Amino acid sequence: MRHQVPTRDVIVLLGSLAATAGVTGLVRTLPDVSPTTVALALLLIVLGTATIARLRIAIIVSIAAMLTLNFFFLPPVGTFTVADPQNWIALFAFLIVAVIASNLSAAAQDRAREAIARRNEVTRLFDLTRDVLLTTETASAIEVLARHVARRFELSRVAICLPGDHGWRVCQGGTEEIRIDVHVLDTALAKARGTLEFDAYQRAYGGHMRVGEHDEVSIVPLRQGTKAVGLLVAASPALDIGALDAVAGVVAIAIERAQFLAERDVAELVKQKADLAATLLASLSHDLRTPLTAIRMAVENLRGDMTGDDRRAQAGAALAELDRLTRLLQDILDMARIDAAAIRIERQWVTAADVVDAAAAHIRHALAGHAVRVDADADMEVEIDPRLASVALSHLLENAALYSPAEREIVVHARVDREGLCVAVTDQGPGLDPGELDHLFERFYRGRAARHASFGTGMGLSITRGLLAAAGGRVWAENVPGAGARFSIMVPGPVRPVTVAQ
Repeated sequence: MRHQVPTRDVIVLLGSLAATAGVTGLVRTLPDVSPTTVALALLLIVLGTATIARLRIAIIVSIAAMLTLNFFFLPPVGTFTVADPQNWIALFAFLIVAVIASNLSAAAQDRAREAIARRNEVTRLFDLTRDVLLTTETASAIEVLARHVARRFELSRVAICLPGDHGWRVCQGGTEEIRIDVHVLDTALAKARGTLEFDAYQRAYGGHMRVGEHDEVSIVPLRQGTKAVGLLVAASPALDIGALDAVAGVVAIAIERAQFLAERDVAELVKQKADLAATLLASLSHDLRTPLTAIRMAVENLRGDMTGDDRRAQAGAALAELDRLTRLLQDILDMARIDAAAIRIERQWVTAADVVDAAAAHIRHALAGHAVRVDADADMEVEIDPRLASVALSHLLENAALYSPAEREIVVHARVDREGLCVAVTDQGPGLDPGELDHLFERFYRGRAARHASFGTGMGLSITRGLLAAAGGRVWAENVPGAGARFSIMVPGPVRPVTVAQ
């Protein structure tokens, strides 16, 4: 048979009665003890009980102490009869003093408990405010906020309800779902949009409601200024309306902050698109004009009387500029695909040498006049998208050709290891400014050395990063002591020896 564990009040009551019995037995062993001395000793037990127990426990102990004083120490001893009328006055004085002292002690305990509750409330509100400030995700901010409220205030049933064009948006935060009828929410919101009044006794503004069979669910308005924008619904007997109203105030501020963050993100996106359009227009107007002018001059020269070698030279120049235009348009298309997340991955088994050869052939005119030393592995194959990898590598090769002196060679190391394809391109240029390393792969960014180049839109490295990211790869840059800059790419994929394919 299971026995119920005594509560704290029962334990205190039994202990106080035992102390009363113990003091009584001890005092009775003393010769000629005064009833006043006994009353003071018993009063100490009553006061001690009042400091640690509820008022009703202290009153019970007070009555027990009075009866003990009467039975054992007031004549006639051994009966509850009081012979001397003065003893009646003493008994009632003892009882009144004990009850008043117990009442004062209970009131002090209530104030202490209320102060602790208010302190805990302020601490939890502070923690909730900190959670709000740390929340930067705008898409699911309200759901996260509801969970924060439930966690900080230990609520198993709580929800944030926001009206919308297509009904109510209810964001559950507790471990149990709280269900509220739509008509109740409509009524509560209409009530909250009435005259705004503050109830100093409940420490809350008007408009709150209690619903349910036993009024266990509280509905508190969410106000931004004086406007009610939603409702906080919670089932918590431990929190009064004042505390819930304070929580609702923090929640309303958090909702307003989330709206501001969303508007800021939209404004930032619009600004980025405007800056992108302006930069793209300025860049293309320059980089289109140069090859078009060169092609026009070559075509006009071809119309005149020229020798065979001169005609071939002019035709080669026109073809080179057409290739440049083709690459520029391809860069624009690649960037559009990256922005639209429309990069398709078509994997094939290739070697590192195959990727380097395809990249070099793609920009053969840009590499003209430069010595390129290639150290490429042809013994292992990797399953990747060869077009994507070669296009990404071609931008690195073109970048190296743009900033390397003609008399210095460009070094390409390519290998296939257990991670996939790894390629490093080292130029002999001026190197990278440490202050620009964090911006190299930003769209349309051009460093100080790049701004003096005659050609370049600043899209190449950004496209390289976007293409590799679509394939799960990465690109990074570093300075090489005694040389220039080194750009490295890694494209993950399964590997195998070439002999297996054969």
